[in-house]
Amino acid sequence: MAGTAAALALQRAGISPVVYEAHAEGGEDAGAFLTVMANGMAALSSLGAESAVVAASYPAGAVELLDARGQVVGQRPIEGSARTLTRAALYRAMQGLAVERGIPVVHGKRLVTATVGVELTFADGSTADGDLLVGADGVHSVVRGLIDELAPAPRYTGQHVIYGYAPGELGGGAPGAYRMVFGSRAFFGFTAPGDGRTWWFARVNGDAWVAGAGADRWRELALAAARADETPVAEIIAATGAGDVVGGDSYDIPSTPNWHNDRMVLVGDAAHAASPAAAQGASMALADAVALAGALSVHDDPAGAFAAYVAARRPRTEETVAASARMVAGSTRDGGGRG
Repeated sequence: MAGTAAALALQRAGISPVVYEAHAEGGEDAGAFLTVMANGMAALSSLGAESAVVAASYPAGAVELLDARGQVVGQRPIEGSARTLTRAALYRAMQGLAVERGIPVVHGKRLVTATVGVELTFADGSTADGDLLVGADGVHSVVRGLIDELAPAPRYTGQHVIYGYAPGELGGGAPGAYRMVFGSRAFFGFTAPGDGRTWWFARVNGDAWVAGAGADRWRELALAAARADETPVAEIIAATGAGDVVGGDSYDIPSTPNWHNDRMVLVGDAAHAASPAAAQGASMALADAVALAGALSVHDDPAGAFAAYVAARRPRTEETVAASARMVAGSTRDGGGRG
């Protein structure tokens, strides 16, 4: 998503981009869902992409907080025009716009290395040339290591994050609102956005798992944590089929010293991955794309543009990453996430 957003922004700045997508289709974790917050929606508007994302999403209007007994302990509106959608829907909307606007999107191209020039080499042995490389390759970015071989590795946050979709509108709450639960063994959230299902997530503390854990294992982990509480969460998870569950380990990057060199630059999680707690990952990536294109449109040399882009974006993104980490720690202290 970050790479496609960057391509849309660069095209509007008069640059001819090509998107090289590692995955055969959408991308990893496509079964998960997210919320694009007001800052992300503003970035989409500047890209002429807001209507496409609105058409693929649902409004997210409020947050209601529950304790482990199911009692409401607080509530607040979500500021601005926030939208909830699956990652897969966001990929389709963004890449569909790119194709409509004549931006090549080439799938199945996993980057292995690149020269400063820039010549790219992919895992399938093919190569490509360009003037600039925008590394939008996620928390485990290859480009980050090419820019700085001493770049910090992603930090495991201590939490598994599990997403699922249960049939029916379960658990109460207003349509489109999120109900967040400070459980005794995990932190949960769920919403019924209007498609006849209840979308839920769980953040459960534990050691990092090996890659490839099956959906059944993720579902049982979330369900075991939810059974300890008097909330609707266990019922929602129990109603969810294993085929509608996806899970993974959560990583963040508190600070990346070097976001760029003369010809390569990072956007999104490649530069500043945050835990999901702040619900800002997608929105920060969208804002990065707009800021990068803006800097390139007013600076003659790429290195100068990159420096201006980083100066504009680093303080905000690092503050958000830190705030998200504090939210994870807070949910653990309150009982949520102890698994």
